[in-house]
Amino acid sequence: MQPRNMSMRGVVDLGAVKAAADNAAKRAAAPAGKPAAASGAQRVVIDVTEATFETEVLALSQQAPVVIDFWAEWCQPCKQLSPLLERLAEEYAGRFVLAKIDVDANPRLAQEFGIQGIPAVMAVLGGQLAPLFQGVVPEQQARQVLDQLVQLGEERFGLTGVVVDGEPVGAPAEVEEEEEPAGDPLLAAADEALEAGDLDGAAQAFRNVLSDHPAHAEAKLGLINTELLLRTQGVDADKARVDAAEFPDDVAVQTLAADLDVLDGRADEAFARLVETVRRTAGDDRNTARLHLLELFEIVGADDPRVPKARMALAGVLF
Repeated sequence: MQPRNMSMRGVVDLGAVKAAADNAAKRAAAPAGKPAAASGAQRVVIDVTEATFETEVLALSQQAPVVIDFWAEWCQPCKQLSPLLERLAEEYAGRFVLAKIDVDANPRLAQEFGIQGIPAVMAVLGGQLAPLFQGVVPEQQARQVLDQLVQLGEERFGLTGVVVDGEPVGAPAEVEEEEEPAGDPLLAAADEALEAGDLDGAAQAFRNVLSDHPAHAEAKLGLINTELLLRTQGVDADKARVDAAEFPDDVAVQTLAADLDVLDGRADEAFARLVETVRRTAGDDRNTARLHLLELFEIVGADDPRVPKARMALAGVLF
């Protein structure tokens, strides 16, 4: 079977799968061993069970695309495809996570996903499911599908990847080697504009860098921080918070108040505010609040303990 082009047409909600995982979790304890994430670092290849599906796939899919490899020990084609996917997961370094599900050990998950033959590969992005391919495929085709998946995750869901071994992800190794640790000349114009208090000029300078170097992590972070300052420039903080209390369903009002919370060092309040906004809204409003929250996660930083806690809260209201 040829890999399907990634499209959000036909994407299904994973509520039924989550319910199955919840029921299974009540009947079985999570397996012993090291959890998927430890000390702030995420493994890029994980074994998933019915009991751990929610935390290791649904919640993680809010940070990076999760590619699911359905396999079994007796499956000879699986022994060809699985090592390829594992190698690519290591190479992509956190831009996607590979979740391996043994269909013999986890028959309910296989049933919920409608698996009729293995190997079968699917993906979860922001809690939404998309089929990728079935059977063994050449490495070039696998790369094409994964590249498209990563791009879709970033553009449609704001997925920036996970931290691997304490290092930020989102750029291939060769791009990271080109970046200079300090005094990057690419950022000189933005730095000068910031020093002069020209936020509009700084934002444009960061955009100029990103147009030529899309994976430039410092430029991306500089842009979202500068845009935060632009959104809150001249805003009456007291009035904004009064408005937020009066109009709890107004996404624009809530996101502005959350921006002000972050600037005041109250990131936990900002996160809680937007998680609640996501819970109360639907459709485009809900997606706007969710993407804004993901941007604030980037601003605060993945190493801040409030971020993973808020990610779990977000997953809880989405599913």
